[in-house]
Amino acid sequence: QVQLVESGGGLVQAGGSLRLSCAASGPTFSAYPVAWFHQAPGKEREFVAAISSSGFSTDYANSVKGRFTISRDNAKNTVYLQMNSLKPEDTAVYYCAGGRIRSRRPGEYDYWGQGTQVTVSS
Repeated sequence: QVQLVESGGGLVQAGGSLRLSCAASGPTFSAYPVAWFHQAPGKEREFVAAISSSGFSTDYANSVKGRFTISRDNAKNTVYLQMNSLKPEDTAVYYCAGGRIRSRRPGEYDYWGQGTQVTVSS
């Protein structure tokens, strides 16, 4: 069983930066691809970025490409999402998820964190 805990959210002005962390418990975390999703009020959960188990392969939604960077440190059982040049439309609850395959679809992921709120003011 893998448990995920997100941290690092907060309130930031447009153009600012935040780094989210997803800390995992469980001995097999390094075997799982991990993704970040976000969900704004009244909207569906949307894909943001994903990283392979090794960390060598990444994928980004077009809306964040060039602004966000996903990375992982398997020795620390942690995945990060560095968010730069934040925009008000990035405001949402951000979730990390672990699964057996890397995918843009939420349904492919077995393990989810509780989420962390990111609010970007204009």
